[in-house]
Amino acid sequence: MVKDMLRNTAEKYGLVSKLIHWLSAITIISLYVLGKWMEDLDYYSEWYRTAPNWHKSIGILLLLMTLFRIIWKFKVGSPEAIPSHSNRVKQATKIGHKLIYTCLITAMLSGYLISTADGRAIDVFTWFSIPSMGELFNNQEDIAGAIHEQATNAVILLAIFHVLAALKHHFIDKDKTLMRMFE
Repeated sequence: MVKDMLRNTAEKYGLVSKLIHWLSAITIISLYVLGKWMEDLDYYSEWYRTAPNWHKSIGILLLLMTLFRIIWKFKVGSPEAIPSHSNRVKQATKIGHKLIYTCLITAMLSGYLISTADGRAIDVFTWFSIPSMGELFNNQEDIAGAIHEQATNAVILLAIFHVLAALKHHFIDKDKTLMRMFE
């Protein structure tokens, strides 16, 4: 019984997938807002060191959760497409999800490269550290920073499309696409 609640079925998402989905959504939006806010911090701000440490720590935890999410998805599968969805919608859904994952992983890996270019590990709160591989290429911090900014902007744009598509399915198509992530 509990196992059935946790795992995805052919008709709906299980509790694990729902929790990861919503926790990821909240975390991604929060990290994006925090990152934009940090751009305006100056050396004398009391948040100058604290905010980046939180951003990095939460980013590493999101990376770990995302890797778990991908493994979980391969292990338990996803619900089948709703029968009323056209092949075009099914294909767009697959492409959209792959793009979100690709941009998200790119954002997190580039964030790692920014943070570790100077050879220092990333301390995830005070729980554990992710070691640095050092500077892997010239101008790593700046190049990774540009990639990080573009990837995070792409994730947010794709997330907006994701939300709009879910709302379209709910209010216009009147199908169960959105509700499968709540029920």
